[in-house]
This record gives sequence, C-alpha cells and structure tokens, in this order.
Amino acid sequence: MDDEPRFLRSNVNVEPLADRFYATLNTVAPVQAAMNLAFLQLPMLESYVKSPQVHINASRNPQLRGGFFVDIEAARTREVRDLVTRLKRDRTELLRLAAAVAEADEVVRQGATGFDLRPLYPKLSAALSGLVEIVYDTSNQPSMRFIEPLLYESSFHVEDRQSVRLFLDEGAERPFVMSTPRLASPDVLDIDIPFRHPGLAELFGARLSATTLARLRDALEIGDEQAEQLSGLLASEPDLLPDRHIDSGARIRYFGHACLVMQTPQAAIITDPWVSSDSAAAGRYTYRDLPDHLDLALITHGHSDHVVLETLLQLRGRVDRVVVPRSSRGNLCDPSLALYLSHAGLPTIEVDDFSEVEFPGGRVVATPFLGEHADLDIRAKSTYCIELGGRRMFVGADSSGIVPGLYRYMRQHVGPVDMAFLGMECAGAPLTWAYGALLVRPVTRGMSDSRTLSGSNAVQAAAIVTELGAEEAYVYAMGEEPWRVHVMATNYTDDSYQLKQVAEFMTWCADHGVKSGHLLGQQEWRW
Repeated sequence: MDDEPRFLRSNVNVEPLADRFYATLNTVAPVQAAMNLAFLQLPMLESYVKSPQVHINASRNPQLRGGFFVDIEAARTREVRDLVTRLKRDRTELLRLAAAVAEADEVVRQGATGFDLRPLYPKLSAALSGLVEIVYDTSNQPSMRFIEPLLYESSFHVEDRQSVRLFLDEGAERPFVMSTPRLASPDVLDIDIPFRHPGLAELFGARLSATTLARLRDALEIGDEQAEQLSGLLASEPDLLPDRHIDSGARIRYFGHACLVMQTPQAAIITDPWVSSDSAAAGRYTYRDLPDHLDLALITHGHSDHVVLETLLQLRGRVDRVVVPRSSRGNLCDPSLALYLSHAGLPTIEVDDFSEVEFPGGRVVATPFLGEHADLDIRAKSTYCIELGGRRMFVGADSSGIVPGLYRYMRQHVGPVDMAFLGMECAGAPLTWAYGALLVRPVTRGMSDSRTLSGSNAVQAAAIVTELGAEEAYVYAMGEEPWRVHVMATNYTDDSYQLKQVAEFMTWCADHGVKSGHLLGQQEWRW
C-alpha cells in the first residue's frame, strides 16, 4: 500500500510554527523573533503559568477576542511550564540578541548627541558586532540599521525552531492562533522540519500530481508512526474542480479577505494568498478551485493576514515568482519580506514604487501604499496595478486615501483603472497590538491608541476611486468570514464603525455611478 498512488486531500490544514507559536514575519525574522520571544511570548506564557484561569476566561470573552491570552485548558499547565523551561534553555542566543538590541538602543539614545558615532560601537554588545550600523538622519536623529542578510546566516536564525502541523479541516472554527502555542495532540501530525525543506514541496505538490506514502515518508524524513498519521491525510484521487482553468476571455475570482485570483488562458495571478482548505463548505473557493500554475503571487505588506505562510508554503512548486515590496533594509520594524519568504523556500523578487513585472499577456506595476502601519517607518508595503485581459485592476489592500494627490499621480503614470479593490478596516488595532514587542522605548496608552493599523474610511476610499477614475469598486471582507477568525479575531456588529463606513462608501458609489460591492466569501467577474 505504501507504493500506491496517493494525493494530498484538499481539506488538509497547515500551520507553520516557530517554537510552537503560529509563524509570522515577526516571529521568524531573526531580530524581530528575538524581540517577540523575549518581550511578548515568554512573559505571556509565564503569566499563564501563574494564573491559567485568568487567561482562559479572557480567551473565552468575546469582548477580548484577539487579545494576547493563552487559550489552553488548565489541566495542561504543566506542559506550558515545560515549554517555558525549554525556551529559556534552548533559545539563549535569541534572548541574548533581544537583550543586546535593548541595550544598544540605550547606548545610542544616550551617546548619539550629534557628534561622531564611532566611539559608540565598542559599547555595543558583542552579539551585535558586525550586524548593525549606527546612523543619523538629516534631522540629526540617530538610529540603528540591522544587516539582515547576515542575521539570517548567523546563529540567531535558528531553523530548528520551525515545524509544520497538519490536520484535516472538519469545518470547525479554528481558535485564535496568534497568542496560543500549539501543544502536542493525537489528532494532528507535527513534523519538525524547516519551512524550506524540500519534502514540503513534495507533499503539497501531491494535491496535483500522484505520489506514494513511501516517497513522502522519505522526503519528509518521518518514521512509521508519523507515516501512519500521514496516510490519513491522503486520498486515492485528486480533489480538483475542472473550472479552475479558463479557455477564453478573462476572470477574477475572490477567494476571501484580500485574496484574488486573476486569470486568462495564458496566465494566472494571485494576490495576498490566503486560501480556505474546507472543501466541504459552500460559499467559498478553496484549494480545489486554485489554478495548477500561478505566474505571480503578489504580496502587499507584511501583516499576518496578508502574508499568510500557511497558504504560501502550499504554493511551492506551483508559483513562479512571489512579488514582495522592498523593505527599508534594516529598520527594526520593517523586516525584509524577501529574506523571510526566500528562506521558506519560495522564489521571491522585490519591487520598488513603479517597478514593473511582466507576465504572459500582461504586466504588474507596483504602486505606493500609504498608512495602515501605525505611522512607523515601514517601506515593505505596496499596492499594485494589474493589466490583464484588456483591463486594469487596482489592488489597494489596506492602503489609505488620506492624500488623494498620490492617486492622481498614479493615474498619470499607469492610466485610469477599471476596477479597484480596497480594504476599509478603518478602525484598526492600536500600535502596540502588532508592534509592542519591537518598541524598545515605551509609548503611552494614548499614543498607542491614536496610531492604529487602519485603512481607508468612506471619504478616503471615495478619493481613491475618484482620482484613479475607477468604474467599479469592491471592498474586501474585513475578517468577517468565519474561516479567517483564527488570525483576524474580529468581532463586528451592525453598529461597528467599520461596517457603517463601508455602507457609506457603497452609497457614495451608487450616487456617483460607480458599480460597487462589499465582498464576502466568493465572487466571480468574467469578461
């Protein structure tokens, strides 16, 4: 039986983990991972060990949904305590790096007074030697620049932190993953291999091409017990829908959140890939609907609902190039998406504002992305204008229309667009929710609450559509899809400001002759 043809079931879920936590850009990139481990994850686990029931109660409170609480039953407190012990024992290098960064910030703050910076280097921890540069900007404000490629080659990039968890999607709502480590469970398969491991390409390629259990066992380097678990995730036939390809014209399919698949018979592009694995559910596209080959995957920015590693890993061998915006090259809050994804085994290229990427029958122009990053100096963010099938689409993600003049310039550069896809999470999480562990200098509650991860409101969205000359405008679902709550943890009601702003924008579109819609689940456009 080990040599019989087998395919990966379409409803297999994948969770990439780093030290048992759900893997994101800021928990994998070396410096950011160190800061999150030292200043968020370990303190959170230690707090749970002291008062498990406080965390459990908070996790089950709808008003606190998305908060950083550990949702693990009290009977497993000892396992969490053991995890804390292992992390403190095995991650001394990362903890040393986090301490060195905090100390270096103090050195720079106290010592960089406008004069020569060279005397500061000997005062930095040996852990940072050769890995940072201290600089002034033209306002004489000092900062540190981390040399990220070297950090990925150093002892601080620990690949044995990485593992992959596999389990069948039975339609149940997945619990919030951003704060709760994944403990061992008999109904899941945990494989301790790095994300770039070639065995994962063999595994996920089995959605399209037959393999055998014996080949997978060798490729993934697993033993008999894990192979037996893996066999339950395999089927004798592929589960693919015939209309995942088209023979003529062009098509856009909305896969949920900010994920669009744009196709002609010659090419296919996916934006911010995040594909549902629940193949039994109605009202959504899943892996069964995904084209066999993708020319490009476009990433707009590094937030965990837009660069979704659980989907991107499953595109290995299926996508030619993952297009990512270029980072600032070493800013603490702006880790490189290209380094992150290339070290996960994905073919990655970087773009700057107004870079162009061609594909069969069309092109992509990277365009500026304003706001949504709590006013931090983050450059790794891009919107895109896509020319495909004789139309031009603007993929705006969560960018803000706070400065309408930008979109006027964009129209002059790329021409008017036919369709605009926008995010309108206009009352987003505060600064510290996403970036608290990276803030070496504390901010006040008022500062944090004033600086949010917010996209366009109704007025700003209308400005984007007006300046781009869009004939159609569509607003992404903002975490409203129940199969996204494990990352989004949104809790909207009819009175939510965000939904009221979307309704106001829909009214504006109707009044101005712009075809519009608030997307949810799945939708298709053909021409």
